[in-house]
Amino acid sequence: MSNIVFPLFLAFAISAVTGKFLIPALIKLKAQQTERDDGPKSHLSKTGTPNMGGIMILAGFLITGAVFSFKNPEVLPVMFLTLGFGLIGFADDFIKVTRRHSEGLTVKQKMLFQIVVALVFGGILVYFNEISMAMKIPFLEGEYVHLGYLNIPALMFISVATVNGTNFTDGVDGLATCVTIAVAVFFTIAACIAGNGVSAAGGAMIGALLGFLLYNAHPAKVFMGDTGSLALGGYVTGMAYVLQLPLFIPLVGIIYLVEVVSVILQVGYFKKTHGKRLFKMAPIHHHFELSGYSEVQVVALFTIVTVLFSALALLGLW
Repeated sequence: MSNIVFPLFLAFAISAVTGKFLIPALIKLKAQQTERDDGPKSHLSKTGTPNMGGIMILAGFLITGAVFSFKNPEVLPVMFLTLGFGLIGFADDFIKVTRRHSEGLTVKQKMLFQIVVALVFGGILVYFNEISMAMKIPFLEGEYVHLGYLNIPALMFISVATVNGTNFTDGVDGLATCVTIAVAVFFTIAACIAGNGVSAAGGAMIGALLGFLLYNAHPAKVFMGDTGSLALGGYVTGMAYVLQLPLFIPLVGIIYLVEVVSVILQVGYFKKTHGKRLFKMAPIHHHFELSGYSEVQVVALFTIVTVLFSALALLGLW
C-alpha cells in the first residue's frame, strides 16, 4: 500500500502547488481557451479561461514517477507514453494559443506523431522492460491472446483510439478528470492483484488528477487542454499494456469509447441523411447538456458509469 499512498500524496501536493503558480502564469501569457462557435452556447462564457492546465497533471505524475521508478522500473514505459502524448497535446495547445484559434495541429500531424510515440513505447516495453504484448482475455481465467506480427498494428490502433477517446471526453468541467480517476483506480487495483510495481504509477496519477481537480471542478479555473487529455490517453494505454490488459480498455474506458463512437455516428448519419443529426450535438456529453443536464450532473453520471464498468472489469481479472 505504501507503493500507492506515498506516490498519491506526493503527486497531489506537486499538482496542487503547481496550480498556484501555473494558472496566474497562463493568464499572464494569455494562454486561454477559445470556445468553438458551433459548441453549446453556455460554453461561450468559458472563453478566456486558462488552458494547458495539463502541465499540472504531468508535473505531479512525472516527478513522482521518476522518484519511484528506481524501485519500480515498470513505471518508466507508462511515464514515456504519458509524456509523449502530452507533448503532442502541448504542441497542439501552443499553436491554438499563439494563433488565438480553436484549431491547432492538423489531424494528419497528430496521427503521425501519435503513431511514432506508440512505436517507441512498444520498443521500450518489449526490449527494455521485457514485458510481453500478450493480452489477457476478460472473464477467461488464464487465457491470453498473442497477435504475433499484428501486435504492433494493434498497439498503434489501441493507442490512437484511446487517446482520441480521452480527448473527446474533455469537454465539460471535471469530466475527463473524474472519469480517469476512476480508470486509474481500476488499474491500480489490478496492479496490486498482480503484484506489479506499476501500482506506483497508479497512485501518482490519482494524486495528480485530484490536485488538478481542485482547480478543474465546476466552475473550472483552468482547463487541461490537449496537453492533459492526450497525456491521459497515453497513461491509460501505458498502464493497460504494462499489465497486459489492453482488452479491458473498452470496459473501464467505456465513456471514452462512447464519446468516440458518438462522434463517428453523428458524422456518418449527418452525411448519410444529408444534414440530419442523430444526437443534438456530439461528443455525447454535449447531447446530455442540451437535453437539460447540468455540467455537474453529466460529470456525476459519466463517472458513476465508469465506476460500475470498472467494478465489472475487476471480475474479468479472474
